[in-house]
Amino acid sequence: MYLKKVDGPRAVTLPDGTVLTRADLPPPTTRRWVASRKAAVVRGVLYGLLSQSDALDRYSLSEEEFLAWVKAVSDHGEDALKATAVQRYRQL
Repeated sequence: MYLKKVDGPRAVTLPDGTVLTRADLPPPTTRRWVASRKAAVVRGVLYGLLSQSDALDRYSLSEEEFLAWVKAVSDHGEDALKATAVQRYRQL
């Protein structure tokens, strides 16, 4: 088995004991962003699996969009990433 050389860790252990690997991240071609995919990217960056700049480049995200995801998760949890919950968690 051949492993592709990557910068940084291949896997990180989250506070709840689960392991997040690069294979758990959405593919770079992702165009439909459901809450679970957004949460995986946010967790990957927050726990050091990939850097924020790598995530922005890999997924063609703007910094504002990614920071909005992080703020939503930190303020209200992963449920705030759901498109149907935008009105409930939106800041006025």
